[in-house]
Amino acid sequence: MIKIGIIGGSGLDDPGILTDPEEVNVETEFGSPSSPLLCGNIDGIAVVILARHGQKHQFSPTQVNNRANISALKNIGVTHIIATTACGSLREDIDRGHFVVLDQFIDFTRFRKTSFHDSFENGAVHTPMAHPFDRELGKKMYQTAEFLNFKVHRSGCVVTIEGPRFSTVAESKMFRMWGADVINMSSAPEVMLANESGIPYAAVAMSTDYDCWKEDEVPVSWEEILAVFEKNADNVKRLLVEMVGTFA
Repeated sequence: MIKIGIIGGSGLDDPGILTDPEEVNVETEFGSPSSPLLCGNIDGIAVVILARHGQKHQFSPTQVNNRANISALKNIGVTHIIATTACGSLREDIDRGHFVVLDQFIDFTRFRKTSFHDSFENGAVHTPMAHPFDRELGKKMYQTAEFLNFKVHRSGCVVTIEGPRFSTVAESKMFRMWGADVINMSSAPEVMLANESGIPYAAVAMSTDYDCWKEDEVPVSWEEILAVFEKNADNVKRLLVEMVGTFA
């Protein structure tokens, strides 16, 4: 049976998109997930929503217990994960409010648990990660966004930084030279752990700013990011609802 897990940022854990929502508290061997799991249905498809940063956005990117989040979704029977994330654009053509279907990542984090396997006591585990985002889910996400007439980019490489600070100009320009298209603080190691768990994972990033490489603009602030995000949050929710409906 299909059960879709949605991992969203603040404002995207809206119970209003679900039929018969119910909060479920789940504990895992890695501790508590960021929030209770919100379980319900969209168009008859079972859906579980998890707020990545907590219901009050109380967890910084470094504090998010990604292992508990993915484990909780797996333990409750989630078969596919759809993730949403705000991002900064590293490309001129990815404007504010545009969606990007992620297909590659560069991990520039420093302090996070990136695997469920802290030791090889029970055998070595090296998870393939050449194509970390599920292609079929990504295709479905892109086609849904196009159907809704959203500005969407078919693919994109995200560089995930530790945060919570934003990049320097030198870092931002370096990430562009590396081939990254967008930047955030959340995709790694979330996508890695989903792969280790064997759960197909797709992510849509919404561009809120141009980071700081674009020096003809004022460097981004958190307040500006929130303003763009809140303006487009309804579009993200429409995309999620429509995409889940394609599984019916």
